[in-house]
Amino acid sequence: MSALIEARGLSRTFSVSRGLFARRATLNAVAGVDLDVHKGEVLGIVGESGCGKSTLARMILGLLPPSSGTVRLSGRDIRVMPRRALARRMQPVFQDPYSSLNPRRRVASIVALPLAVQGSHSAEERRARAIAALDKVGLPARYADNFPSQLSGGQRQRVAIARALVTEPEIVVCDEPTSALDVSVQSQILNLLIDLKENLGLTYVFISHNLAVVEHLATRVAVMYLGRIVELGATAELFRNPRHPYTQALLASVLTPEPGLGIPEALLGTASPDPLNVPAGCPFHPRCPQAVEMCRGAVPKPVDTAAGFAACHLVTDAASRAA
Repeated sequence: MSALIEARGLSRTFSVSRGLFARRATLNAVAGVDLDVHKGEVLGIVGESGCGKSTLARMILGLLPPSSGTVRLSGRDIRVMPRRALARRMQPVFQDPYSSLNPRRRVASIVALPLAVQGSHSAEERRARAIAALDKVGLPARYADNFPSQLSGGQRQRVAIARALVTEPEIVVCDEPTSALDVSVQSQILNLLIDLKENLGLTYVFISHNLAVVEHLATRVAVMYLGRIVELGATAELFRNPRHPYTQALLASVLTPEPGLGIPEALLGTASPDPLNVPAGCPFHPRCPQAVEMCRGAVPKPVDTAAGFAACHLVTDAASRAA
């Protein structure tokens, strides 16, 4: 089955200032990512802050041009697609509803803005469709003339979701859509996203650092580290049997409510990864408790696993294990 979204060799670098008299450095935010997103699935992308998740999302949306590589939507390079055509098929939901909504516009105007940009409906039709989109996300019509400042955080994020849905897109890219919300509200938004997916036949790219959220929502998971995807596979199998040491450490760091377990130890050491100074060989080897000499000299290639693949020298090919 062909993929709805195909990313091949996707990379993005930034030139970063290191001070008044220092030479500018090159930041490799995303480095050679290959990724497929299939129709109807929820692809979760996880990793520590600064690993390149949001940069990858912006390139998939066409908001940020890649330094190299391509993104194709239904086989067509998004760089040659008209912006309006791309926006009709793919929409974002951003992390912070406090900053992603215009405080000077009323809710109906905010939700209807994508329709105004498309220029295909009258003002009355745009308002009617905006109110219908608000109803889909659980906001009654009485909120249509409110300003964002009159809404709670959860209600604002519902407005952002309604804005994303008003053009009836196929794909919604959610970049940490619940991390700015109270814990009590997060589950409501997640359940809303699940219901919308089932009712509207949506495809999600869901970015989060919360592994519990991703396990609940995603059908497949991609794990990123320093701009690379180090493991990818079906959610149930990846959480049950993680193959890459970084994935294992992430799952070991999850705090559970079970009594007596205490605070988990992530086994990642005290040093944080430096994206301006990516080590030779496997980027994870300075923090990896299982690293061997090979890890310091060669970048690992993806190895097929039962769930998908893992880019690690220590992972045995699934076919070899079966033999």
